[in-house]
Amino acid sequence: MNTIEYKIYIDNVIRRVENARLKVSPHHIVKIVAISKYSTSDEIKKLYEIGQRAYGENKVQDLKTKAHELEDLPLEWHFVGNLQKNKINNLLDIHPTLFHALDSLELAQELQKKLEARNMTLDALLQINSAKEESKHGVMPELACGTYEQIKKECPNINLKGVMSIGAHSEDKGIIKKSFETTYAIYKQCDGATICSMGMSGDFELAIECGSNMIRLGSIMFNK
Repeated sequence: MNTIEYKIYIDNVIRRVENARLKVSPHHIVKIVAISKYSTSDEIKKLYEIGQRAYGENKVQDLKTKAHELEDLPLEWHFVGNLQKNKINNLLDIHPTLFHALDSLELAQELQKKLEARNMTLDALLQINSAKEESKHGVMPELACGTYEQIKKECPNINLKGVMSIGAHSEDKGIIKKSFETTYAIYKQCDGATICSMGMSGDFELAIECGSNMIRLGSIMFNK
């Protein structure tokens, strides 16, 4: 696919985002984070050239490598993967724009210690396991608001910006929609929250219609 064909392809993806956004409100803004975990730095450059600026990785080492290879470009780097405690310092070395997967109070407390020692802050989203699936990380919905407030109170070096969730793993659109609605309801209850990150390549339109204002698109952005 040449550059012109690729731009037409991406324009079509953006048109789908726009159509979903307008069903919510003309004033509803949706940010796209291109998940580049299966893509090369050259593929990221190609997408950058047609306007995409925010990228997400789910492994700290991959994020470090690509951020270094593309350090001349004004990119936002988001970390969207499960963070192991022994990788915290490695992540903080990269200074990510946003950490999407703060999935427990325990992890927040470990992050706080490291951030305080470095005299730095980190913008993050609380991950919610809205579908209550054993295969997913995240705080259970009934504990989410309390955990959110506790992190804000106990971990001043973490700037909680909102919430994140992954839609229910189901063929039933109604079940997926319910998981998004659960996350959005929690988002509305969290004091000062401005980001509701939900929706991926297979379900982003439904996520937007349920209130998402940040979507994480991987395969569809890189035509894979």
